[in-house]
Amino acid sequence: MPLSPTTSARLDHILATGQQKHRLPSVAAGLVRGGELVWSGAIGTVDGRADGKAVDADTQFRMGSITKTFVAVAVMRLRDAGRLELSDHFGAHVPGSPLDDVTIEQLLSHAGGVQAESSSDWWERTPGGDWDALVASGVGPRFRSGRRFHYSNTGYAALGRLLEVVQGRPWFEVVRDELLEPLGMTRTTLRPNGAAAQGLAVHPFADVLLAEPEHDAGAMAPAGQLWSTVDDLARWAALLGGHTSGVLSAETLAEMVEPHHVVDEPGQPWLGAHGLGWQVWNDAGARSAGHGGSMPGFLAMQRVHLNADGGDGPAGEVGDGVVLFTNTTASAALKSLPKELLRALRELEAPAVTPWVAGGSADVLELAGQWHWGPTVETARFVGEHLVLGSPGAGRGSRFRRVGDGADEWVGLDGYYTGEPLRVLRRGDGSVSHLDLATFRFTRTPYDPQADVPGGVDEQGWS
Repeated sequence: MPLSPTTSARLDHILATGQQKHRLPSVAAGLVRGGELVWSGAIGTVDGRADGKAVDADTQFRMGSITKTFVAVAVMRLRDAGRLELSDHFGAHVPGSPLDDVTIEQLLSHAGGVQAESSSDWWERTPGGDWDALVASGVGPRFRSGRRFHYSNTGYAALGRLLEVVQGRPWFEVVRDELLEPLGMTRTTLRPNGAAAQGLAVHPFADVLLAEPEHDAGAMAPAGQLWSTVDDLARWAALLGGHTSGVLSAETLAEMVEPHHVVDEPGQPWLGAHGLGWQVWNDAGARSAGHGGSMPGFLAMQRVHLNADGGDGPAGEVGDGVVLFTNTTASAALKSLPKELLRALRELEAPAVTPWVAGGSADVLELAGQWHWGPTVETARFVGEHLVLGSPGAGRGSRFRRVGDGADEWVGLDGYYTGEPLRVLRRGDGSVSHLDLATFRFTRTPYDPQADVPGGVDEQGWS
């Protein structure tokens, strides 16, 4: 659904103001809703000069560490295909390095304790060697694996090598064949190809520019080398928003954006975490996921809403997302500009509302209504296909989904009861006696003596 001219004009103004305020040689951005690119804008030129070629949604920029998300999805596809387990040690697949004992899951979530950068020259500005050369340079752990979050570019070099060994071909070929081509991302490449921005540094005290080098980082390339466009990266944002086009299951995507390790900044509240390849943010209850990118000459951001509300954060429609590129080495623009664009989309273009229609089954009425866990009162209701007990997000409230085709086996989806079983117990005549939720008994009246309450019910009853 196209945006109104008023909204598009406001978004264009936000982007232009950000380009001027932050002195960006160029900036290109796009907004995604419902799996589609609904707006894109671009300001500036490929080389930062007034007479240079203007950038647009098809101009390539280096995406930096957003590259890691492609590597992570390719690894998770191997897991889903049964070719490896997240608990596998890296050395079980790629032996002979100091990272042998780190698990694949720890590498994906930056919890392996692996050093942040390579041990040789500044890899982001110098050509790199192969995996053997990287290992020979002395890469290794800084902390005990599993102890804490420690962002590691070297860890993603290892994951790129894992893809090569398991798949038997270069990591980028795996990404291209299994992800880029199925999603129609024809302008995402390992090196610049066609219309591309020049990587630039902007002097901090004068309006002058310095060209940054472009190169092949070799074994370190999986940490941040890919180039892409607004049009292409919008397709990747759509995947993160749930429009996976068959390249990843919804269950695996949900697993990847779960907070696995908190990003702990001393003296600061915990606002961010890392999942399996994806960064996760929590702004006053508004959850979003994505990744930032930084390489000499370039900055990038991809951010997608995971929930629809949440206080003062940039909440909006689930799946609303922003992608943004700029060709400058350092800028505060990424801290504010993507959020401003998302906020404007939320405020100016309310998402379409799907009308409620009756579509439930009357056979669930035997489970709906009040239940008692001991003396406490909980209400069971049905929302779509889910049984909802209590209020998810508060206390032990949770949603449950059916297991199989029957009506008596359910599994928790939220909070304390995630993954825990809920069973419907029936009397001899088939009527519902009580619910057994992870051994806790829920009865229609408090401590119903007919419901086989563990420990029994005092014969004196209530008095």
